[in-house]
Formats: sequence, structure tokens, C-alpha cells
Amino acid sequence: MSESTELEGRRFPAPEQLAGQANVGPDVYERAAQDRLGFWAEAAERLTWAQRWDEVLDWSNPPFAKWFVGGKLNVAYNCVDRHVEAGHGEQVAYHWEGEPGDTRTITYAQLKDEVCKAANALVELGVQAGDRVAIYMPMIPEAVVAMLACARIGAVHMVVFGGFSSDALASRITDSGAVLVVTADGGYRRGSPSALKPAVDEAVGRTDSVRNVLVVRRTEQDVAWTEGRDLWWQDVVDRQSTEHTAEAFDAEHPLYIMYTSGTTASPKGILHTSGGYLTQVAYTHWASFDLKPDTDVFWTSADIGWVTGHSYIVYGPLANRATSVMYEGTPETPHRGRWFELIEKYRVTIMYTAPTVIRTFMKWGEDIPAGFDLTSLRLLGSVGEPINPEAWLWYHKNIGGGRCPIVDTWWQTETGAHMINPLPGVTSLKPGSAQTPFPGISAKVVDDEGNELGDDTTGLLVLTEPWPSMLRTIWGDDDRYVDTYWSRFGKQVYFAGDGAKKDADGDIWLLGRVDDVMNVSGHRISTTEVESSLVAHPAVAEAAVVGASDPTTGQGIVAFVILRGSAEDSGDDLVKELRQHVRKDIGPIASPRQIMVVQELPKTRSGKIMRRLLRDIAENRELGDVTTLTDSSVMGLIKDKLPAGSSSDD
Repeated sequence: MSESTELEGRRFPAPEQLAGQANVGPDVYERAAQDRLGFWAEAAERLTWAQRWDEVLDWSNPPFAKWFVGGKLNVAYNCVDRHVEAGHGEQVAYHWEGEPGDTRTITYAQLKDEVCKAANALVELGVQAGDRVAIYMPMIPEAVVAMLACARIGAVHMVVFGGFSSDALASRITDSGAVLVVTADGGYRRGSPSALKPAVDEAVGRTDSVRNVLVVRRTEQDVAWTEGRDLWWQDVVDRQSTEHTAEAFDAEHPLYIMYTSGTTASPKGILHTSGGYLTQVAYTHWASFDLKPDTDVFWTSADIGWVTGHSYIVYGPLANRATSVMYEGTPETPHRGRWFELIEKYRVTIMYTAPTVIRTFMKWGEDIPAGFDLTSLRLLGSVGEPINPEAWLWYHKNIGGGRCPIVDTWWQTETGAHMINPLPGVTSLKPGSAQTPFPGISAKVVDDEGNELGDDTTGLLVLTEPWPSMLRTIWGDDDRYVDTYWSRFGKQVYFAGDGAKKDADGDIWLLGRVDDVMNVSGHRISTTEVESSLVAHPAVAEAAVVGASDPTTGQGIVAFVILRGSAEDSGDDLVKELRQHVRKDIGPIASPRQIMVVQELPKTRSGKIMRRLLRDIAENRELGDVTTLTDSSVMGLIKDKLPAGSSSDD
């Protein structure tokens, strides 16, 4: 039995101290099951409402849900003002650190002033409730301020990740009809300033809805300037009053649009609204991470340009009066211990990051985290993709010191907030498994016909009841919303697009996107399972697996692996050893047809592996768009490796 298989059956009980002091207890599941809507109403009571709702859920026209019908609130007020009014104005909202080492400490009182000033500036520029505002920013505090200012006046923000191209920005501005773009001259990335304004200029030049571009000075780069359209943030915002009265909006008032990329179609503008979204992100942040606002320092390492940043850097933490760390740069700049240095400096207690980052740390070696004081950490989280059991254990041992529970979370841009994850202090943990639906969430594993499967089976993940933070539609395209998410099993069942398995205990293991579930000679094999097996080999630091067309088996398994620093690439001998390792671990059907040893994998700036590009290579196709990669030259290096170590299995 391999280490991977052994880990899958191993449980880690919650520390006794945590179990005795956790925010929620074991009874939370039963309470939510007995009265699901009452449970979410109780969660909503944690917010401040200007007008209480008349009905918790209107599900009379599925799949179009309305939550907290008749209720009114202001999202920004709930994130900032109410904490200041309660006497917590001097509490730190953000410890911000730029990549060059510049820092800012922002209290809730200061954040309130900045948000009010920005809200007044938006009003001066003619932005009204319902207008869309595009935000294309580096990881600086003004990005949070811009989001909250939009929420304060009822404008709909549309954040575009700063690594996206001008084409991607233009398409999103056009689709949303944004009237204002908030950006910066640039940001810092890997030790150098990276320009943003040129991409904005190019994008806005191809659209006709934008009236103004508001620019933050960050890197002091020279930028092109269009008089009458372009305005410096410091000139417009800094002179505004710090007084602004927040208006209450309907619970279903649009809060933001976030576009998810499509490989064969235009990006989808996922629409989230106010009351239900804030209810679920605030409650899940508080319960999933056992947040103690008076003592914890919380760090989500994502970018605000992604939903993880929206829900667990901005709205969830601020609604809960958390103190957060916000960092502009990458893990290896100026050195590979940078993140651990920040944990030590700010005494971070809760760390939330992606398996890709953890596997990168594994590749660099355990001696790097060992060089820093990480004893402040008490809880760890994982997000973005299924976490390999080996990465889970490495994270637990080398970053969490063997004492920190790991909350492995499954959710999506579309779901808005956590949907499947263990609860610290309640659930005993299984490396690699998201385990159980969050209280009040109905998630099931079904077969191709929608029949619920029992334990020890593999199928498709669906959600069978609406949830507060669910997407309400695709911006401007209700038909696409229904067709994409609610057509496969009927309009009351949401198909997540992910494969999943239930183990013998009934715990859920996410297997990645259905397109990442390969069909080899009629057998459904998860790319995640093969990747986990490869990473379990002592020579492998990271692996990415794709299915490539095969005339005999339908699909063949192609693996790309990065070796650990101490491992040697012995060519065909290593390839055979790895192939045999997977064969023994999972079975002959999972043995990769090809294995390529590479130096790097193609990743976006958020750390996600671009598997579609690896499929292009595996099938000898012309490469698709590489503009969102951290380093597009990686693809050329991988292509150069194709002839070596890629022979078919006998």
C-alpha cells in the first residue's frame, strides 16, 4: 500500500482545546437539517439590516432564487461603519505589505474614512446605483476601498484580475457596460514594476461606455494620459469629505459581476447580489475558520481579482471585524521564505492558500519554513482545487507544526462561498477530502441520470437546494444561466461541473472538473487521483495530468512532473519507475501513456495550472491563449521536452 492510499484512510482528530472553544458545535448540522431556512435566517441576523425581510427564500420560479425578500441593508455599512460605531475603530482591518517592503496599517476607522471619500468621488463622477464600475488593480488597499465604495452607493463592481490582457478587460467592460474604470499606473511583481494603465488605455479605446478612468499612483511610472477622461485617484478622492451616509438597498440588489473564463465560449458574467451573499460569506468565514475577531490575524493569499479574494479577503473578513494581512507580491520575491516571513512578522493565526502554492513550497524544501517562527498559526485552509493527501500532510507538518487543523474547502465563483468543508473543532479530518457539506447546504453525488449514489462510489456533484450566496444569473443572459447550470438534471438541481466520489465513510472527495475526469477504455479516472499518486513518489514535487485523445482507449493519460530538488532525472528509468508506481497505487488502467519531466508548469498569476495548454501539447495542437500565464516561455520549454521520456507503455 502506498503512502497516498494510507493517507486516504487516516483521520486527524480536532485538537481538544479547539473542540472546546470552537464557534460552532456538532449540533449545527442537526439544527440546519431540521430547519434549513431557519438556520440561514439565524445566520443573516449576524448582519445589520435597515429593514428586516418578509420571506427567507422565494423559490417559486427556479432556478431564479430570491433570498431575504423585502429586506434592506448596505453591504459597506456592514463591513465597516457598524464596527466603528460599536467602538472598534482602532482595530486593524488590514496589515498591507507591498512587494518592495513598503507597508500600511489601516484601522477600521481609517478604512471607513477612505471608503466614504471614494464613495463621494464616485458620486461626483456621476456614478449612480446600478451603474457598473470596472476595477483593474494590483493588490493594494485602494482596490478594497473601490469595491466598498461601489457597494456603498449601490454601484455594481466588476473586478478584473490585473494579470488579464487588454482583450480580456475590453470584453468584460463591453459586456457589463461599465461607465468607470478604476486602475493604477502599475503594481510590483517579481521585483519589478508591472504596468496596468497601457492595457486599460487599449481596452477603453475599444469600448464606448467608459466616461472616466480613475488612476492610483503606485509605481510612479510614466503613463499616457487622456485629458478629460483620465483622473488621478489622489487628486479626486483625497479632497473628498469623510462623511457619507450609506443608503440601504434591497437584499437582491446586484453587488458584483465576476467573469469566469470559458474555453469554447465568451466569459460568463456571474452575478452576485447583496443580502444572501453577505450572509453566507460572513457566516462561513466565521464558522469554517473558527474566527475570533479580537485575537486572530487572518491571511488569504489569493488575489482580489478572483472570487476567493472577494469573499475571504474583503466581504467575509470585514463583515466579521477580522484583522487581515494583504500582500501584493509573489511567494518567492525577494526570497523563497517571503510568505513565512510575513506570518512571523504579523503573527498570522489563520492561513488560507491553494494546493498549488503548497506543492511549490514542497518543491523548495522543508528547510525554508523551518527557518521562521510559525508558532502563531492555529488553523490552515486550502482552496482552489482538490488537495493531494501528500500536500495536505506536508502543509500540516511543515507549516502547521502538526498542531493546526486544515480546512479543505470546495466552492466556486458561482456558489460565492464555502459549500463543502470540515468544521474545525467538530470534524475529524481526512487528508485530501473536503468531507461534508456545510450546514444548510444540500450536496449529493449522483450518476449520469441524476440518481443519488451510495458510499464508495464515483459520480457527479450536484446541489439540490438553493443557497444564499448562489449566483442569480449570468449577466444579461438568463437563458445561458439556465442552460449552463440547471439543465442537465432539471431546473431545481445545480450541476457543479465537478466529479466527486464518496468513500466508505460517506465523505466527499472532489475529483476536479468533469473535463478532468478521463475516460480510458470506459473507465472514469480522475486526473487528481493520478496526480496524487505521482506526488506520493519521493522523487516528485508536483504533477499535472491530462487526458489526450487515443485511437485505442479513447483517452490516454499524459503526465507532466516536476522533480524534488534532491531527485535526479534518470530519463527512461525514472519514467518507468513512476509509471510502475501509479500502476501499483491505482491500477494498470491508470498507468500514464506518457510522462514528461519538466522544470515548470504553465500557471496563471493566481497559481492555477492551465491544463488546457498541456492538453494542446499532449495532442500536438497549436497552443491556445497564453496571455494569462505567469511566464509564457514555460510552454516552449515543455514542448522541447516532448520527445524525451514520453514513450508509450508496453
